[in-house]
Amino acid sequence: MKRKIILDLAVTLDGFIEGKNGEVDWCIMDSEMGFVQFLHQIDTILYGRKSYDLWGQFTPEIDHSDMEKEIWELVHRKQKYVFSKTQKGTDHKAIFVNDHILEVVNQLKNEPGKDIWLYGGASLITTFINLGLVDEFRLSVHPVILGEGKPLFMDIKQRLNVKLVNTRTFSSGVVQLIYHLTKS
Repeated sequence: MKRKIILDLAVTLDGFIEGKNGEVDWCIMDSEMGFVQFLHQIDTILYGRKSYDLWGQFTPEIDHSDMEKEIWELVHRKQKYVFSKTQKGTDHKAIFVNDHILEVVNQLKNEPGKDIWLYGGASLITTFINLGLVDEFRLSVHPVILGEGKPLFMDIKQRLNVKLVNTRTFSSGVVQLIYHLTKS
């Protein structure tokens, strides 16, 4: 069976993935949400270069919770691919992909392994959606309205039909919606 590309993201009620200054302080980390289990379901993470520069090697501070430390330890054990027009080559922490995205990702999907997390950022998400590469959308809708910021979906070239396959509500007020792409 092919590996799935899963877009797992926190989003505000008004559809933003970050505030106008890149802030994500509204994002609730809640053990109830099963993020650790999600990380056990994947073995590869796909980043855009800016997201990788920000979060690819992030190390939690001493005062972060044990859950956050566990999450980052799990994240850093995954194979990482960084999609960049400028940064070339491979370092010991990531493989850089500069072009032929469709071919590279389809090859990845056909290799044995667990599912693949499309981490983002926004332009990489747009590219993947426009290439038809996202199989599952896991959106955690947070109980906040920002009014402005970076929208989840930008520059989508064609309509996508998705099917709701699961909904979970958490005591924090976050609602997780899981959709599968409907192949037409």
